[in-house]
Amino acid sequence: MSTITPVILCGGAGTRLWPLSRQSYPKQFSPLAGADSLFQASLTRLTGDGFAAPVVVTADQFRFIAVQQMHALGITPQAVLIEPAGRDTGPAVLAAALHLAQSDPDALMLVAPSDHVIPDATLFAQTVQGAVPAAKAGQIVAFGITPDRAETGYGYLELGGPVQDGAGVAPLIGFVEKPDATRAAAMLAEGRYLWNAGLFLFTVKDILSAYALHAPDMVEAVQTAVDDARHDLGFLRLAPEAWDRAPAISIDYAVMEQADNLSVAPYAGRWSDLGDWAAVWRETENDGLALSGPAYAIDCADTLLRSENDGQVIMGIGLQDIIAVAMPDAVLITHKSRAQDVKQAVALLKSQDAGQADTFPKDHRPWGWFESLTIGDRFQVKRIVVHAGGALSLQSHHHRAEHWIVVQGTARVTCDGNVTLLTENESVYIPLGATHRLENPGKVPVVLIEVQTGSYLGEDDIIRYEDIYARD
Repeated sequence: MSTITPVILCGGAGTRLWPLSRQSYPKQFSPLAGADSLFQASLTRLTGDGFAAPVVVTADQFRFIAVQQMHALGITPQAVLIEPAGRDTGPAVLAAALHLAQSDPDALMLVAPSDHVIPDATLFAQTVQGAVPAAKAGQIVAFGITPDRAETGYGYLELGGPVQDGAGVAPLIGFVEKPDATRAAAMLAEGRYLWNAGLFLFTVKDILSAYALHAPDMVEAVQTAVDDARHDLGFLRLAPEAWDRAPAISIDYAVMEQADNLSVAPYAGRWSDLGDWAAVWRETENDGLALSGPAYAIDCADTLLRSENDGQVIMGIGLQDIIAVAMPDAVLITHKSRAQDVKQAVALLKSQDAGQADTFPKDHRPWGWFESLTIGDRFQVKRIVVHAGGALSLQSHHHRAEHWIVVQGTARVTCDGNVTLLTENESVYIPLGATHRLENPGKVPVVLIEVQTGSYLGEDDIIRYEDIYARD
């Protein structure tokens, strides 16, 4: 069995799954189709026999979320590459390949999105291993999904023939853009088209040769970004100035659609990219209903009802082909046939400067997360959760004072040099202008209620003196 290095792409906003998926906390970090997040499910699927430690490529704002979710699984990555800005998959894959080339140019790398659902991990691993001989022989192998419907939301791969005996792959003629309904139905009937899963297997040296041949303008910029990368708390930060020179383009457009050494490995198991709420309904429905959270249905059919707030019940009566998703700060209701149009709602909210367009109600930080429970004139109430071993920065505020009430765990509080341990049902007052820090020295999360009072309550009213996470 050959050892393959998974390269997991962990960026993107997933706006068609709004309001659960937003720019500040996209869908791959949410448990949409199981107890684990999509990112964690991808990690688990690409761990074990035949797989080396993964390389994760993500954005700066997601780096600690990704590491925390890996830590929860007991997975230590080979590297976490930080993109200074989103440039699509072309530069991201190239950066990972250049990084791996430093230690092993002959390494096999499997490029995988972090937000796909593939329930049969054993069959998937067998399919990947079946494609290894072709990849070692110099082929760039794409993975195609056997379609079960005339889907217009996916790109397709056109087969040039059947799977070759003993090779595990078939010849690939080319890529087909997302078709209209008529063309999708025709391709389904023809039987020689597969959905493009966005998964690719190749050796490091072969993909670098492909980039040099088909995207030479990208190579110089990304090579410099990797060469000048900076190590930061276990992350590898790609150099921003060089990275900005790289074109924003997908690997499909940059390399795959021009290469002539292409093969496809058909995968016959279940697969979904969960690209919209209709896809989530298909993956989670039971007798036509997909219910999540405190959600209930009376005389409903082919409907998804999802509540992301334990204190908020969603009830459907007499609904047909409806999607309803309730978050603490936003509610989506749409006909299932319009699921791909949810991104229009996000665009409309952005045009109105509505924070709900991009900002998740839980604000995730390296040390944990917080959410606003209520806000009014000169006050705000928050719930704050600090992970075991987590610590907020040593800081002060110009415009607000704070009251902290511990409701779970033990907190270490520093206020103007005085250090106090607070346990459940104990509280402390942080005066305006006081230098303070909150830490969790224990083994369980600290949960506290924070009451802010003052003339300005924005998150930018922070003077940061010390920070164990090296944030600016």
